[in-house]
Amino acid sequence: MILTWLYAPGDRPAVVAKALGCAADAVIVDLEDAVPASRKEYARAATAELLSEPPALPVHVRVNALDSPWGGADLTALAGRPGLAGLRLPKVSAPEQVAAVAERTGGVGLYALLESALGVERAYEIARAHPALRGLSLGEADLRADLAVSADPGLDWCRSRVVVAARAAGLAPPAQSVFPDIRDLEALAVSCARGRSLGFLGRAAIHPRQLPVIERAYLPAPADVAAAEQILAAARATPGALALPDGRFVDPAVVAAAQRTLALSARTAAR
Repeated sequence: MILTWLYAPGDRPAVVAKALGCAADAVIVDLEDAVPASRKEYARAATAELLSEPPALPVHVRVNALDSPWGGADLTALAGRPGLAGLRLPKVSAPEQVAAVAERTGGVGLYALLESALGVERAYEIARAHPALRGLSLGEADLRADLAVSADPGLDWCRSRVVVAARAAGLAPPAQSVFPDIRDLEALAVSCARGRSLGFLGRAAIHPRQLPVIERAYLPAPADVAAAEQILAAARATPGALALPDGRFVDPAVVAAAQRTLALSARTAAR
């Protein structure tokens, strides 16, 4: 159950190596925004070499947009690499884009980044585009620019739209977009709490210092774990809907939520 994704620029192998030694659940090697045009080919070659065997952590790669001069070459170089856990596709605005990549990459897990008003509007269609698609997420920097949104709450409708589209298509809850200020960890914690309340699960980071904040925000508190254990114990004792002594009503949906809470708690214990 991935809660933390750490971005690292593909043209800086030393930074990628350091990211693989951090406490993230997965690393995203970025060939797109983090790499200048003059270093795109080097970043692609370095990443392909890295993925010639499975690395220490799952590695996903954010390729360049398919309509850019580099996107097609990225797919050709990376498809079939033993260490590739997934491809993140930027600026997706139509389901046909996902299907085209799936046909070229042989079933590797794909993640669509929605970064425009059109992409958000088509979120459910994109989420159902191909069985290889594993998840959706927002690219909030580009989306802000497209919508001319300045205040953070202006994106909440888009965030909810993506959460609902992903779940309606049977995909995992999306991870939150990156928080751009690596110094303000208090604001990051507040933002994560807001994301969790909207239905996100986990978050991408741009610096290792953000990882513990994200993990704490998304892991259940001891009281949440105790409540989930009580719900499951009651459900085992009395199948069907029932009320707990404190008045809480338990039905299959509540049981499913409790099971997810305990799965997250078990993740902590495993570490």
